[in-house]
Amino acid sequence: MQNPHRSPATAVEDDPRWARVLARDPSADDAFVYAVKTTGVYCLPSSPSRLPHRANVEFFDNAAAAEAAGYRPSRRAAAPALAAQHAAMVAQACRRIEASDTLPTLPELARAAGVSPYHFHRLFKAATGLTPRAYAAAHRARKLREQLGTSESVTEAIYDAGFGSNSRFYETSDAVLGMTPSRYRAGGVDTDIRFAIGQCSLGAILVAQSERGVCAILLGDDPQVLLQELQDQFPRANLIGGDAQFEQMVARVVGFIEAPSIGLELPLDVRGTAFQQRVWQALREIPPGATASYAEIAARIGAPRAVRAVAQACAANHLAVAIPCHRVVRSDGNLSGYRWGVARKRELLEREAQS
Repeated sequence: MQNPHRSPATAVEDDPRWARVLARDPSADDAFVYAVKTTGVYCLPSSPSRLPHRANVEFFDNAAAAEAAGYRPSRRAAAPALAAQHAAMVAQACRRIEASDTLPTLPELARAAGVSPYHFHRLFKAATGLTPRAYAAAHRARKLREQLGTSESVTEAIYDAGFGSNSRFYETSDAVLGMTPSRYRAGGVDTDIRFAIGQCSLGAILVAQSERGVCAILLGDDPQVLLQELQDQFPRANLIGGDAQFEQMVARVVGFIEAPSIGLELPLDVRGTAFQQRVWQALREIPPGATASYAEIAARIGAPRAVRAVAQACAANHLAVAIPCHRVVRSDGNLSGYRWGVARKRELLEREAQS
């Protein structure tokens, strides 16, 4: 039985939840919220807001209970719910784009989401790293790659992928496939891939380039293993050893690995599914010296539940350092797996932090 002589302040102070509020403990955010009687709002335990007088505090198991008692969320408490709402809105728009034979207009997408076209465009790009039009193009490119492997003709694949005409597709075929559709259908036959192998402080390095740009940056211990990986990636292409001029490209990549502060701007030939390209674009937006968790990347691309798929997209990256999958860590900040070894990942992050 509660002591009738205890003041509200003493009761709150004795509650172990108050200590977690004083500590601004983020691990308590999923356990309870605290409400402030004088302001009528409730906050998360980790809120950096000015702490209220303890006599004015009331605890609730969750936000719904606080709202049922008449409290409204503080701006910071509302932010996670708003972010989840935006992520769901963008995810729904992505599904609509993928299911449509023709790209819905920006006003149509915004109207379905219940926001203005400007606001929708900003939220969509912030979440996916792509505009709605670019997202549709990436999805259509993925469908085309799938259709080229199964359709009886190139023309059939083009129409099945959503291109309205042959001429419309061929205007952009190089950007979509990195080669003509006939070559792609034949497995890249007669496509020239130049490459060179060098050494850096992290071991062996292979850099390869197609007509469109750098298509592989591989790290490892054994140069022969790297060459085999390149052959597996382009099984029917013509692999051509780079000359002295091309080896300067390798030197640029090695220079960036040794001194990340110099930056690395290369023309890239990025090939992947629509989802992978969204992930890789989000990775390229992580600045040197910073990291992001798999969950944060999933949220940024509008797929907060696709954490495992984000990890798989990182593992499928063939462009080490140019697409910086080494900057993705676990939610607790610890290092996770890396295609080219956790030791290399740690070294890359340490160098970026010091530059």
